[in-house]
Amino acid sequence: MNYDWNWLVFLQATIDGGSRYAWWMLSGFGLTVLIALAAWVLALALGVGLGVARTLPSVALRVPVVLYVEVFRNIPLLVQLFFWYYIAPVLLLPATLQEAVNAAHPVLVQTLTAILCLGLFTAARVCEQVRAGIEAQPRGRFNAAHALGLTRYQAYRHVILPMAFRVVLPPLTSEFLNVFKNTAAVLAIGLLELTARSRQVGEFTGHIFEAFIVATALYFIVAQVVGHAMRRLELRLALPGHTGGSDA
Repeated sequence: MNYDWNWLVFLQATIDGGSRYAWWMLSGFGLTVLIALAAWVLALALGVGLGVARTLPSVALRVPVVLYVEVFRNIPLLVQLFFWYYIAPVLLLPATLQEAVNAAHPVLVQTLTAILCLGLFTAARVCEQVRAGIEAQPRGRFNAAHALGLTRYQAYRHVILPMAFRVVLPPLTSEFLNVFKNTAAVLAIGLLELTARSRQVGEFTGHIFEAFIVATALYFIVAQVVGHAMRRLELRLALPGHTGGSDA
């Protein structure tokens, strides 16, 4: 099979003449990063709260959290994406807000939907990571905090969570990278993120190999940069003699 490689295709003017294909790729990459970061902030904030709630003695708090985790972890991401984009506005929003959504720019609605869906989906996974990190702490650490007169809130904030985060930092890094990679699913609702832009460039230029090689390289570079940064952070936060909860 002979293939006519042409890496200069990215410098060509787009089919509408308003830009260049390189800018299409960069804009898709920028949108991917924006969605991933915003969804991760939502997932981390919500997931930490849910993870703490799962370790509290209150059954009234634990049961709804367990239900949330089971629902969001066991329904495919693509199905959830369709639900939040097509069904949720009709079922969950009042008529006035539905009109506002219909009048808003489609890209804005799609972007917010993608952030919400990815954030809620990932929060269920973050919840389990945080719960495991908290439960990995020795019981003596809780007792020591209470013996010092700390309230439950203070014990979690100043003692338990700082140690738990050191335990779960590697899996949380993996979850962030999963968010970044899962942004590829949002092309299903029409967002032109990196994967969608790559397919678009390939279709319009006939050089689909070059487009997806560049997209693959961008995904790989981000994964390597994030992984390296988090490994450095893990080493910086490491405590001498601490082995993630094995101490008494």
